[in-house]
Amino acid sequence: MINRTLKVISSDKPKNWQEILSELITDPKELLQLLRLDINEKPASLIGLKQFPLKVPRPFVDAISPGNWSDPLLRQVWPSIEEDVISDGFSSDPLQESNFNPVPGLLHKYQARVLLTAAAHCAVHCRYCFRRHFDYKSNSPSRSDWLDSLDYIKDDPSIKEVILSGGDPLAISDKQLAWLIQELESISHLKILRIHSRIPIVLPQRMTSELTTLLNETKFDVVLVVHSNHSQEITNQVKENLNSLRASKVNLLNQSVLLAGVNDDSQVLKELSQTLISLNILPYYLHLPDKVSGTSHFSVSSEKAIKILNSLRDELPGYLVPNLVQEEPGELSKTRLV
Repeated sequence: MINRTLKVISSDKPKNWQEILSELITDPKELLQLLRLDINEKPASLIGLKQFPLKVPRPFVDAISPGNWSDPLLRQVWPSIEEDVISDGFSSDPLQESNFNPVPGLLHKYQARVLLTAAAHCAVHCRYCFRRHFDYKSNSPSRSDWLDSLDYIKDDPSIKEVILSGGDPLAISDKQLAWLIQELESISHLKILRIHSRIPIVLPQRMTSELTTLLNETKFDVVLVVHSNHSQEITNQVKENLNSLRASKVNLLNQSVLLAGVNDDSQVLKELSQTLISLNILPYYLHLPDKVSGTSHFSVSSEKAIKILNSLRDELPGYLVPNLVQEEPGELSKTRLV
């Protein structure tokens, strides 16, 4: 009799980023069930959900502390009934971006740079998002829209930098991103490619070796601006995947939004800066939240923001203190508050 040892093949293969992206949590009850919370304690805003549906990837949910309504990560994604409050000075387009939209999917607001919508969707719907009312249906990028944007950029040699945004530009496939970068490389006056993305934080599996190679091999100077608001977001998985960029030519920056009940505390921001630099990421901007309808509960006064920043200056070296800024309609650059 011949004894054979059969190799057991595990079916627990980790899901790739696209599989995780296709399984986003969109049901408030499901989210709260995972977090062991009762929806009757804090009902969701039906108005908010209609305007800006719930959307959270499972890796981000896993970083939220169960049973805690005050968790700073949960506050960023839960559609609270506070969104129903109508506040003076808040509007659907506080930055008047529609005035700077020369072709679908392109914003030309600042000198020497344009913002190109690479994707009309995100991996997460942050409730404070300044584009929660943006007309993505009219600006949902197709290849023909990209070609129109590319033609616009070609015709303006003053443009030196393209900022890929969205939505979230890393929500598109490597193949789509490679095509877009290749087309941009054919425009001789472009020098810098900047990518703004929350995905490295909320869906770290997206930071694949293929993506790293793509960013490393382009002729552009590459800047990746990740969006993290709290050190709790930077899990071991996030650290592991961002560490893959350490040896690349990609310059890593972070921008945060100063949010009431999330990170409006100097010690929270100090810990975030210290965590970021351990990953070779420099704190770049700390934004006052834009006055978007449905987000007034996140507002922090400029006086409090300046006090927080001064506390950071007292405790951290200058390179770990982000620039405190706000966007103002019609201005040719962000306004620094300090």
